[in-house]
Amino acid sequence: MEKIFAIGDIHGCLFKLEKLISLLGNTIDRDNDTLLFIGDYIDRGPDPKGVVDFVLALRAYFARSVFLLGNHEDMFLNYINGREEGYMFFMNGGDATAASYGSQDPRDRGRITVPEDHMEFFTTLLPFYETENYIFVHAGLRPGIPLKEQAAEDLIWIRYEFIRSSYDFGKTVVFGHTPLLEPLVERNKIGIDTGAVYGGLLTCVELPSQKIYQV
Repeated sequence: MEKIFAIGDIHGCLFKLEKLISLLGNTIDRDNDTLLFIGDYIDRGPDPKGVVDFVLALRAYFARSVFLLGNHEDMFLNYINGREEGYMFFMNGGDATAASYGSQDPRDRGRITVPEDHMEFFTTLLPFYETENYIFVHAGLRPGIPLKEQAAEDLIWIRYEFIRSSYDFGKTVVFGHTPLLEPLVERNKIGIDTGAVYGGLLTCVELPSQKIYQV
């Protein structure tokens, strides 16, 4: 049976990500299982650029890999493309990402040098990913709205309107974005952001077994 391994918010914590992938070891079949990342690879943590380098290597190694867009990647793209002045980006830990990409003056977007393969990665991240039994999304879904009609902002920013809802989305929704003390496993949702960058654990859930891996 094909398995899905979904990993929560990394936020520049390369060491924890490396340990988690090592922990998975031979549990994951590189040719047949899916390795999925829920978004927020960058910001706040010590090595955002290193995380992107590592996940790009994973993308080349695993035949089936899926990478979702997080709100932090969206803020980063908005800043470096000049769509906003950077207030939101830097207020949410963007200085760590700017420094990781070589800027001595992180508020000068012209000094941030993003490799071409990293830009390709950031600009091709998916807003959500759907399988027969699951919907994977960074932040969650707004109850009562069909998946294809969900607002892009909700997919990467929504919190408690989704988390506190018992709404049946038709499939189990796997999400990150909101740090939790431990994985949230409910009938309609599974939350896997356990605050790795705040001293918590980095979490992976194996589906459909719902087995949890943490480092």
